[in-house]
Amino acid sequence: MNLRKINAVIVITSLLPCAATFAQTADVTTSKADFKTAPLPTGLVKDKYTELPLGAIKPSGWLKGQLEIMNKGTTGHLDEVYKKVQNDNGWLGGKGDGWEETPYWLDGAVPLAYLLDDAALKEKVLKYINWTIDNQRPSGYFGPLTKWERETGKKVSVDDCGQGEDWWPKMVMLKVIQQYYTATNDKRVIPFLSKYFDYQLKTLQTCPIKKWTEWAESRGADNMLVIQWLYTKTKNPSLLKLASTIQSQSLGWSKMFYERDWVINAATLQNFDKWMTRHGVNVAMGIKDPAVNYQRTGDKKYLDALNTGFHDLMTLHGLPYGVFSADEDLHGNDPTQGVELCATVETMFSLEHAIGVTGDTRYMDALERMTFNALPGQTTDDYNNKQYFQIANQVHIKRGVFNFSLPFEREMNNVLGMKAGYTCCLANMHQGWTKFTSHLWYGAAGNGIAALHYSPNVLKTKLGAAQKEVTISENTSYPFDDKIDFTFALSGTNTFPFELRIPEWCDDAVVEVNGVSQGKPKAGEIIKLSRAWKDGDKVSLTLPMKVRTSNWGRNSRSVERGPLVYALKLSEQWEKDSIKEEGEYFNVFTKDPWNYGLVEAVIKSPEQQVGVKVISKPEQGFIWNLANAPVELTARARKIPDWKIVNDVAPQPVTAREGLYKGKVESEVETITLVPIGCTKVRIVAFPVVP
Repeated sequence: MNLRKINAVIVITSLLPCAATFAQTADVTTSKADFKTAPLPTGLVKDKYTELPLGAIKPSGWLKGQLEIMNKGTTGHLDEVYKKVQNDNGWLGGKGDGWEETPYWLDGAVPLAYLLDDAALKEKVLKYINWTIDNQRPSGYFGPLTKWERETGKKVSVDDCGQGEDWWPKMVMLKVIQQYYTATNDKRVIPFLSKYFDYQLKTLQTCPIKKWTEWAESRGADNMLVIQWLYTKTKNPSLLKLASTIQSQSLGWSKMFYERDWVINAATLQNFDKWMTRHGVNVAMGIKDPAVNYQRTGDKKYLDALNTGFHDLMTLHGLPYGVFSADEDLHGNDPTQGVELCATVETMFSLEHAIGVTGDTRYMDALERMTFNALPGQTTDDYNNKQYFQIANQVHIKRGVFNFSLPFEREMNNVLGMKAGYTCCLANMHQGWTKFTSHLWYGAAGNGIAALHYSPNVLKTKLGAAQKEVTISENTSYPFDDKIDFTFALSGTNTFPFELRIPEWCDDAVVEVNGVSQGKPKAGEIIKLSRAWKDGDKVSLTLPMKVRTSNWGRNSRSVERGPLVYALKLSEQWEKDSIKEEGEYFNVFTKDPWNYGLVEAVIKSPEQQVGVKVISKPEQGFIWNLANAPVELTARARKIPDWKIVNDVAPQPVTAREGLYKGKVESEVETITLVPIGCTKVRIVAFPVVP
C-alpha cells in the first residue's frame, strides 16, 4: 500500500474537528517504526500533569447526582443482582467466576465508594480487595484459586507458573488495587504489587503474556501502566525491565498506529483475519500504549504514534459523539455503525492517562466530547440497564442484526437490558463517570493544580512549596452552561500556579480573578495564573458556546454547541420484554418523523440560522433524559421521503461532492428541535444536507 496517498483520503473525508486538529501537528509518517524499548537510565519521563489521589476530588451538583444514581443502581449493588460477582465468586475464594467481570466492576465501584465516601460500598469492595491481598501466594502469584490448586492443594509457584491462569483479569485487578492505594495508603499494597511483579519478571519467559489468551497479549499496556506507577513509589529498576519485557510480548499498538496500514485495513477488511487488532475494546485500551512506552523510554516517536493513530482512528472510524465505531470491531464511519459501551469507557481511561503524560489539550477536548455525548445515552436513568451497542443515527432500539460486525444469534445487542449482549459491559460500565470525576483535576508543575476538564466538584489538596491545604469549589452547570466559577478556601496565603484549559471550540474565552480580566486566552491553550492566593479568591471562566456544524461519514453534518453534540428530538415509546437467556429488556420506538435533512443555510451560517433556548440549569437531581434536556436548539429542515429503514438501520442518503443530497425532498421547510444527544435514546445526529 502506498502510504503517501493517505493524506488525500483524510482530507477528503474531513470527518471531525478533533481529527482535523490532530492532522495539523501529527507526524504523518511513511516509514517503518523503529522504537526504543529500553528504559531510560534516569527512570521515567516526568509527566506533564500528575494524577491526584482518589478522593481528593468530590463531585457536586449534577455530577454528584449522576454518581448517586449509580450508587443506588448496579454500580453500588451489582453483587446483589448478578450471580457472577456474588459470594461464591473466585475473587472471594469461591468456585464461581474468576475472570474479568468482578475486577471490571471493582474498577468502577472502588472509585465510586471513595468519591462519595460511602461506607456501605467501601465495605463491599473491601471484601474482594482484602481477599485478593490476603491470599497472595508465597511466589507472588495472586487471584482466584486455579483448578490445579484446588485439585492438588498446592500453590502456584515460579516453577509451576503454567498451573496459573490468564494474566488478563489480573491486569484489571492491578488497576483496582492501585486506585485503592491512592485513596487509603494501605501499607499492604506496595509489597503486594512488588511481589507480584517479581513473579512476573521470573516467569514471563516460561509463561508469556499470551500463554492463555490473546486478550492479555492485546492489553499488556494496562499491566505496564501499574508497573510504571509502582516504579514512582519504589524506584526499583527491575520494574522497568519488566515493563519492557511485557511490551515485547504484547500487541504492538504503537507500531500499528505509527505505520498506519492497520487503521486503513480495518476500515476495509471485515473478516476473521487478525480480528483482535480490530476489536474495539482492544483498540480503546491500546490507545494508552504509546503514552505508557514514552514514559519509560523517552522516545518521542511514541508521541507521534499516538497523535497519528488517534487522528487516523477518528478520521476513518469516528462518529459524531466522539467515539470510533466498535460493534465489536472497528467498522468505518457510517452513522449506522455501533459502539460498544466498554469501548467508550476504556477509551476515556486511555485518554485520561495520555493527558497526564502529554499535556495535550486535544486529548482533553476528545475526552469531554465522548463523556458528555457518547456515555450518557447508553444506559437507563437508573443505571440498571445498558445497550451493548448504541448507534449514532438510532431511529429505534430493538432486537435485530442491524449493521454490526458481531450481531450475536439472539439479536440482543441494541436493546436496553441488564444482561443484554455480552455482560462484560454490565461489569465494566461503572468506570466511565467515576474515573472522569477523578480526572477533572491534575497536579501541575511548581506544586500547582490544573483544571483540565469541567464539571461541578470540590477539590481538597495540598499545594505550594509549603504543601498547605487548599479547597477549591468548582460551581458550574457545564457542559450545558458557559460559566464556571472557582472559589478558594485556605488559611493565610499560598503561592502556586493555577492552570485552566481553554477548549479548542472556544474563541472568546474570558478569565477573571476577583473580577479583573486576565487577558485574552486562545482556543486550545492552557492558561496559567500564578499568584499568592488567599481565602475567598474567585476565578471566573466564561466559555461562550457558539453554534457550529461538523462533517462526518457520508458527508453528513452534526450540529454542536460548546462541548455538546445535538440530535433530533424524537418522542419515545418504551416497551418491556424478556427472554429466558438474557432476562428483561426494553425496546424504544418513536412515532415521530425522523427523515429530515438540514437546509444548506444552516450549514453555511449556523450561528445565524440555529435558535438556542436555555430551559434550565442542571442541579443535583438532573437525569440525562429527554424530559430534562436543559437546552434546545431549533433549525430549519426538509423531509427526505426516500430515506427509510432498511434491515433495521437508516442508511445515509447519498450526497454529491459538494455535500448536498440531490434526490427528492419535500417542499415544506419545517422547524425541528435538537437536544443534547446524551439526553436521547432515539435520534438522528448525522444529517444529510438539502437545498
